[in-house]
This record gives sequence, C-alpha cells and structure tokens, in this order.
Amino acid sequence: MGNSECRDELLLQFVDEKVLRAFNAIASSEDVVPQPEDVLAVTEIFCLGNSKNCGSFIIDATKSEGEERLTQSFRKNLKLLVEKTWVEASDVTVKDQVLYRIDKLCQKLAAGDYANCYRDFISVLVDVVYLMFGAQAKKEDFAEYALRIDPEFGIFWWYLHSLPRERTWGNDKCRTVILLGMYFLSNY
Repeated sequence: MGNSECRDELLLQFVDEKVLRAFNAIASSEDVVPQPEDVLAVTEIFCLGNSKNCGSFIIDATKSEGEERLTQSFRKNLKLLVEKTWVEASDVTVKDQVLYRIDKLCQKLAAGDYANCYRDFISVLVDVVYLMFGAQAKKEDFAEYALRIDPEFGIFWWYLHSLPRERTWGNDKCRTVILLGMYFLSNY
C-alpha cells in the first residue's frame, strides 16, 4: 500500500469520501478554482458544527464583506492563539516574529493579492503549529498524532499538509485555498 493510500485510509476514519475527494481536488496541481461542492464540503468540516453552507462566500470570487470579516477574525484569532501559547525560552523570538508576520500577512490578504501571499500563508501556519506543538510538529508522524489528539485540528493539518509549499496556482485558486485555511482558524 502506497503512502497516499495509507494517508487516505487513516483520514477516512475521521471524514467521509466526499471530504477526502474535496481535499484531493483542492490540492491538485491544476490551476483550476475548486468546484463549489468541494469548497462547501471542506467548509462544512471546518465549521466545527456551526452550520451548513457556512463558507459559501468563499465560492463567490468577488470581494465581499464576509471575506473582510474573515480576514479580521483570522488575524485576531491566530494572534490570540500564538500569544496564549507557552513556548520555551529559545522560541520567544520565533513567537515574536510570527506575531509580526501575521500582521503583515493580513495586510497583504486584505489587498486581495492571494497568489503573492500563498507562500507566506503556508509558512506562518507551519510556524504557528510549531509554536503550539514544539518539535513534535516536525516529526514525520505528526499528521497522525494530530488526528488522534484533536481530530478537528488534525483534519485541518491534513488539509494544510496536502497543499504544495510553493505557489503553483494563480490568484483565484490561491484565494480559495487560503480562505479555506483562514476559515478553519477563525472558527477554531
């Protein structure tokens, strides 16, 4: 059984086939905006039980009030998460840098240039997870560990981890991918 088959089998213990297909479609290398049903499948799992079709504004490519509120909520919640995370003395500088980078990232996101924010977005989130979990976050089995200790966060980590580290898409697909990540973290 291949690595992706093992990953999919494990993930299917926590999500249904529809969500797994959506993750794979969204993370594909094609520069095609995900289908609305894939976006809604992911937002429903990322809603954390709030409501159905909770992120439908993500499907609409026009800048909306919902998108602006999401950016504000993402910034506030992510900064609060980092500020409240206890870190080793050796990571205090990393924590300060991440807080600064969150502000800069959100300023760029508010301008709507998602393609140029993509790499920073992924990098900031990986660093936030490192601050939360320490060296464990860099271990090969962290995705499975995250699923077992906190399935909601673990599903998000699988989503984030399935995305390419470097941008390979245009602004529209980057927008959808980033807004989905922001959506989870705004509700977490």
